[in-house]
Amino acid sequence: MRTVTVSTIVEGPGIEAEQLWYDRSRWPSWIAGFAALQKLGEEWPLEGARRVWVTRPQGRGLISETVRSYVAGDGQALEFEDAKVRGVQRVRFESDGTRTRVTVTLDLETKGRIPPARRWWLRRQFRGELERTLERFSYELAAERDR
Repeated sequence: MRTVTVSTIVEGPGIEAEQLWYDRSRWPSWIAGFAALQKLGEEWPLEGARRVWVTRPQGRGLISETVRSYVAGDGQALEFEDAKVRGVQRVRFESDGTRTRVTVTLDLETKGRIPPARRWWLRRQFRGELERTLERFSYELAAERDR
């Protein structure tokens, strides 16, 4: 399948954006579909750490993630898997000290054969989830900065 990439620019330095991104207590407020955290490695967000979470009803179900790479100030890559797809998600933080571009890229593959129209629909669903996630993330970061 093709790669899905979504990007947004948020007000605030990269360190603030990155801290919010990895703050486990805030995930339910901005990750689209996030219902509950099932497991989280103590070393999160470092390489090798695992996170298992479940989505809201009608969502993707149980999602398992393992951090493939992490560079403070730059971003993280993690391998993910749910019942129907697996792949790699990358997040990048590029900042000028005042504003930060947050880019999330998904390289996905389905676990079984699906028709081309269904692949298109699946990519569209993932793009929508990422867009909602980054929009809510920008609201959370703005609210954090207003405190």
